Amino acid sequence: MPEDICTERPLYGGSISSTFPVRFQDVSNIRQVPDHQEAFVDPSRDESLIFELLDLKPDVNDNGSAVWFLQDLANEQDAQGFTLVEQSGVVEVPIGNVSVVVTTAIGQMGISKARQGREAQNVVQVYLANLRLKNVGTDVLVVGYEPILISPLSESAATVGAGLPAPAAQSGFLPMAEGKVAMITGGDSIIGKFVCYHFALEGATVAFTYVESIED
Repeated sequence: MPEDICTERPLYGGSISSTFPVRFQDVSNIRQVPDHQEAFVDPSRDESLIFELLDLKPDVNDNGSAVWFLQDLANEQDAQGFTLVEQSGVVEVPIGNVSVVVTTAIGQMGISKARQGREAQNVVQVYLANLRLKNVGTDVLVVGYEPILISPLSESAATVGAGLPAPAAQSGFLPMAEGKVAMITGGDSIIGKFVCYHFALEGATVAFTYVESIED
């Protein structure tokens, strides 16, 4: 039975790092990815993991910001049948003199591949974490996509198979499962002139590290 092996990978030229299963392949090796994104995919399960750095949206309230971004993703992808499954409250994570606001949301929606129409939409569960780094004017999104129903007309059916995908745990893989954000490694750590913010997306075992340079 296959087992997930996780490794730390540098993102955005090393200013951010993340630890997740090696089965997720770097999409930039296949096609061009926008500079503000890092994208990874497991073709055998049609699962993907996206990291996105955005300018802070000051008009979006902290309470429910993850839901706002989840609905925005649904609109961008022309998704059908959007359903909000779960959302968290606001968690403020104090790190030194900085407070990072964290919210999460889980939703289901119908999404088709870029080259296919709505008749080929798959039903996908989307796990989204929004980390609001207000001191540097940045909204960080960590988004996991997990198909729960593959259309026989989707190009994904050729590799994953149509219908209900086999549960990740049944195949020996780590499921995205809860899709919640938790702080790990005991909080902040000082490394030279850097402060590291450590987070994890439970279930998918995603560790996210934001590194901010400290001025003298």
